[in-house]
Amino acid sequence: MKHLLLNVSLISALLALASCAATAPTVATTTAPASTDTTRKAPSSLPVEDLSKYRPTFGGAKPEASATAAATKSRPVLPTNQVNAQIDQRLRDQAYTNQNVKYAQGYRILAYVGLERDQAMSIRRAIIGQYPEETDYVTFKQPVYRLWVGDYLTRLEAEQALQRIRPLAPKADLQPAQIVLNKTAY
Repeated sequence: MKHLLLNVSLISALLALASCAATAPTVATTTAPASTDTTRKAPSSLPVEDLSKYRPTFGGAKPEASATAAATKSRPVLPTNQVNAQIDQRLRDQAYTNQNVKYAQGYRILAYVGLERDQAMSIRRAIIGQYPEETDYVTFKQPVYRLWVGDYLTRLEAEQALQRIRPLAPKADLQPAQIVLNKTAY
């Protein structure tokens, strides 16, 4: 009984495979590269129509046209609409506006914070004595004295100055602040 059932299932599987193979498209056995042409081919029983009479034809480049093109490439192109006067005026306006800017966001070194005025002044004298080009600002909000040193636009400049000042004021710290830009005008 087992053999009969096995034989019947085997025969039916073979018949199914044979029917699939008969209806499958034929595969070319040649190993030629696949054509990239995607146009439909006319059936071989119909005559092939000649469409060459409908295709446009283009003449070759005329020698005089290429000579003029080479001549125009060597000549510089002159602008027709000049806007230099307008641009110059806007640049002058911007420069004038920039001259009137007095403050910017930058950094200052907070060299001292404390209750003792004498200690703030001694640190100030030490810093100004060693670095006379540095500007200093002493503020007093009762009861606290603060000593600010320098006006630095970038953090890099401020860090470099902080390293110079640190031996004179060990508790110095870098703080973002509104700084004075044009010191020579004041």
